[in-house]
Amino acid sequence: MAALGVSVASLWTEVNRCGQNGDFTRALKALTKILHENRDDVTALHCKIVCLIQNGSFKEALNVMNTHSKVLSSEVVFEKAYCEYRLNRVESALKTIEGAPEQTDKLKELYGQVLYRLERYGECKSVYTDLIRNSQDEYEEERKTNLAAVVASMSQWENAPLEDLGLPESTYELCYNAACALIGRGQLTEALNKLREGEELCRVSLADDSDVTEEDIESELAVIHSQMAYVLQLQGRSDEALQLYNQVIKLKPSDVGLLAVTANNIITINKDQNVFDSKKKVKLTNAEGVEFKLAKKQLQAIDLNKALLAMYTNQADQCRKLASSLQAQNPGHPRPVLIQVAQLCREKQHGKAIELLQRFSDQHPESASGIKMTMAQLYLVQGHVTKACDVLRSIEEFKHKSGMVSALVTMYSHEEDIDSAIDIFRQAIDHYQSEQPGSPAHLALVREAANYKLKHGRKKEAIIDLEQLWRRNTNDTRTLAQLISAYSLVDTDKAKFLSTHLPSADSMALNVDVDELENSHGATYVRRKAAKAPGETLLKEPGQGEIKKKRKKKKGKLPKNCDPKATPDPERWLPMRERSSYRGKKKGKKKEQIGKGTQGATAGASAELDASKMASSPPNSPRPGSASGNVVPPRQQKPATSGSTRKKAPQKKKKGGRSGW
Repeated sequence: MAALGVSVASLWTEVNRCGQNGDFTRALKALTKILHENRDDVTALHCKIVCLIQNGSFKEALNVMNTHSKVLSSEVVFEKAYCEYRLNRVESALKTIEGAPEQTDKLKELYGQVLYRLERYGECKSVYTDLIRNSQDEYEEERKTNLAAVVASMSQWENAPLEDLGLPESTYELCYNAACALIGRGQLTEALNKLREGEELCRVSLADDSDVTEEDIESELAVIHSQMAYVLQLQGRSDEALQLYNQVIKLKPSDVGLLAVTANNIITINKDQNVFDSKKKVKLTNAEGVEFKLAKKQLQAIDLNKALLAMYTNQADQCRKLASSLQAQNPGHPRPVLIQVAQLCREKQHGKAIELLQRFSDQHPESASGIKMTMAQLYLVQGHVTKACDVLRSIEEFKHKSGMVSALVTMYSHEEDIDSAIDIFRQAIDHYQSEQPGSPAHLALVREAANYKLKHGRKKEAIIDLEQLWRRNTNDTRTLAQLISAYSLVDTDKAKFLSTHLPSADSMALNVDVDELENSHGATYVRRKAAKAPGETLLKEPGQGEIKKKRKKKKGKLPKNCDPKATPDPERWLPMRERSSYRGKKKGKKKEQIGKGTQGATAGASAELDASKMASSPPNSPRPGSASGNVVPPRQQKPATSGSTRKKAPQKKKKGGRSGW
C-alpha cells in the first residue's frame, strides 16, 4: 500500500507540473492512471475535464461529466455549461446555468455570452451592467467591450434608442462597437469617422509588438474595413465599397462569419450584373459554422439573396426551393412570397402569382399591405384597372392617405367612372373631418374634390365643398370666385349676391408702374422705344397724330396673249382630264417618223415626190436631202457622217498582255 501511495503522489506531482507548463496531454495520461486506481476520484475527474477543455475536446469532456454525474453533481456546472456553449448547444447551456445552485461571477460571464447568442439583448445588457458595477479585476475592459457590443446589436437589430452608458472609446474594439451603434441609428458619417479612429488605434496598438507583422495587422483590421465598406455602400459609394470588400476577401480571414457577410454584400452590389462573380462569392456564405456566427436577420438576408441570385440565373426550381424554405422559417414574412411571385411573373404566370398573394394576404392580414400593393400592380399590368382599385381600397392602413386618394381618383378617371372617384373623395373628407378637422390635409382634399367636380360638370356638388372652404376663410377671393362661377350656372341670384363680397376694383388696383415693370430684368417681353436722332426736337401740334404710310398693293401680272375683255374659261382650274372639252389622246396618229409606211419609203422622199408641194415651194429654196441632178433611191441613200461623230472601230484585245491595272 505504501508503494501505491507513493505512486499516486508522484502522479499528482506530474499533473501539477504539466498543468503549470501547459502540457495538458501529459497531464491527461497521469490523470488516467490515477483514475484507474480510483475511478470516482472527484478531484481527478475535475482535473481531467479541465485538461480536455484546454485541449478543445469538448465532447469528450461532456461525456465524462455525464458519465460521472452522480459523483460530480454541482462541482462542474460551469464546465458543463461552457462545453455546451462551445458545442453550439446554447439552449442546453442556458438550462444548465439557470439550474445552478449558486450564480458565481464566472457563471454570470458565461450567462451573458449565452444570452447574446440567443439575441436576448435586454437581459444580456442587464447582466453585463451588473458585472461591471460589482466587480473590479483585469477583465473589466473586456466586459465593457461586450456591453458595447450588446448596445450596438440592440441599435442595429431592434432599432432601440441609442443610450449613452458612459463607455470609454480607448481601444479599437470599443470604437468599432460605437460605430456599429451609430450605423443602427443611421448616423453614417459619424460612424465612418469612428471606424477610421478605430483603425488608427488598432495600428498604433499592434505596431508596438515586434512579433506582429503587417499581414497580421491587416487581418486584424479586416472586420473594420468590411464595416467601413458597408457604410460606403449605404452612402451610395458602391465602387469604393466594392474595392474594400475585395481587399478583405483576398486576405482570407479565418472568421467564416466575416467572410460570409462580405461575400453577401458583394452580391448585393452586383445585383443582376456580373452573375458569374456572384456565383463564386455565394460559396463563401455556405461555409461550415456560419449559422453560429451570425444573427438571425443576417442569415435571413443571405438566404434571400441566394434565392434572388437563383432567380437571376434562371434556376427556377432552386429559387422556389429556397423561397419555400424561407417561408417555412418565417411564415409571416412577406419577402419569401414576393420572391416566389417575381419568379412566377418571369414565367408569365401572373394568375398564379395573384393567387399566391391573395392566399398570403388572407393568412397574414397584419403584413398584407405590401402584398396588396403588389397585387394591384399585377392587376394593372394585366389591364384590370377596376380590380386594382378594389384591392387598393381594401388596404385600411393607406386608404385615406393623400397618395392613395390621388392614385384611386386617377385610375377611376381613366375608366371614366366619375361617381367612384367622387366617392373616394367623400370617404377621405369624412375621415379627416372626424379625425383631423380643419387640418391642411383636410382642406386640401376638399379643394381638390371641388376642382374635380367642377371639371366634370358636377356644379351642385362642387358648390357644397366651395361653401365649406369659403366659410373657413371669407377673405379667400379665389374660392369666392370659383363659388360665384359655379352659382352662375345654377342660381344667378345667389351668384349676384355673392359677387357683392368681392373686393372693389380700387382696392384690388396696385400702384405698379407698368413701363418700369416691362423694362425690368426679369420681364420676358420688353417694349423697346425707337431712339431719336440727336438734335431732333420737333414738337407735334396738338391734335396731330402720326400718319401711317399705306403700302401700295402691286397688281398681279396677266399671262401673255390675255384678252382682258374676253370671258375666262370657268374650267381653267380643273385638270385637263376633268374638263368637258377633253376628248382624249388619238391613238395611231403620230408624227411622221423614218421607217414608217411602205418598205423603203421615207417621209422626206414622199414629200419630195409630191407635185403639189413642188409647185408651191419657192424656186430658190433647196429641198432637204435632194441633189441637183438625179434622185438617189432610199435603199442607196447613206446618212452623212462627220468626222467628229464617226465612231471608231473597236480594237481587238492583245493576247498574253497584262492590263495597266
